[in-house]
Amino acid sequence: MTERGSTTVRTGTLEVPGATLYHEVRGAGPVLVLMPGGSADAGLYGPLAEHLADRWTVLTYDPRCYSRSRLATPVADQRVEDHSDDVRRLIELVCPDGERASVFGSSASAVVALDLLSRHPGRLDRVVAHEPPVVEVLPDAPVGRALLAEVRAVFRRDGAEAASATMSAGIGAPGPAVGGDASGTAPEGPQEDPAAELPPPDPEALRRMHANNPVFLEHMLCPFTGYVPDMTALAAGAERLVLAVGEESGRQLTARPVRLLAEQLGREAVEFPGGHVGVVQRPAAFAATLREVLGG
Repeated sequence: MTERGSTTVRTGTLEVPGATLYHEVRGAGPVLVLMPGGSADAGLYGPLAEHLADRWTVLTYDPRCYSRSRLATPVADQRVEDHSDDVRRLIELVCPDGERASVFGSSASAVVALDLLSRHPGRLDRVVAHEPPVVEVLPDAPVGRALLAEVRAVFRRDGAEAASATMSAGIGAPGPAVGGDASGTAPEGPQEDPAAELPPPDPEALRRMHANNPVFLEHMLCPFTGYVPDMTALAAGAERLVLAVGEESGRQLTARPVRLLAEQLGREAVEFPGGHVGVVQRPAAFAATLREVLGG
């Protein structure tokens, strides 16, 4: 147990099939799991978790192939279902009496959020999925699939920096959301309050997450973006699902799937501040929107 800022952080590990998961718990109240996406670990959400710990018991963790979590065998291509099961077990750890937890996931972890709702709806309250890049739902899925395969090929040939540049170029330029002001002016929403701005992750967390990038590019990018959502199961739990999109994401490849999912499920996509990485770009405003959709 450690002190960070004004919040007590309870750290621990959980043995799950094939891995040992590092996790952190802050605050008290209903349980909220913040699931890191991309190459991130629990450190990405440290400031956000402290901000939300006044209302929720906030659980953050390192995914099974990253940072302080450990695999029992050498890393291989990751399965969304294994990561989803890991989160279910973490929920059971902090909710031993069967109460429900809310979850937030962004990017790759938003894919995990969709799978959680599909397979473990009884353990979930509110599910916020921010830009899950499930390109297989798109009418031009082969184009997205080819881009992401090329990103992995560039990584294997030229390294992580070149792969990231290829991915950024292929995803497309940000712009106003569909239906937004053509001038690019963001719609009204929670405004940035400089006095309430959240600090960035600490340097050690940034170092860890940077070191995870090769694993993400080789073993998570293609398997997670190739996930096909169970639309029947999602429709059954749609009342608990918040499909979120960055107000600056426009028609980027990372935003198009969530807009299509919202249309197919008869839901409105909820705009969050910033773009695909809005939690980093505009952390205070992002936190305010998350608090609002979670009902706190």
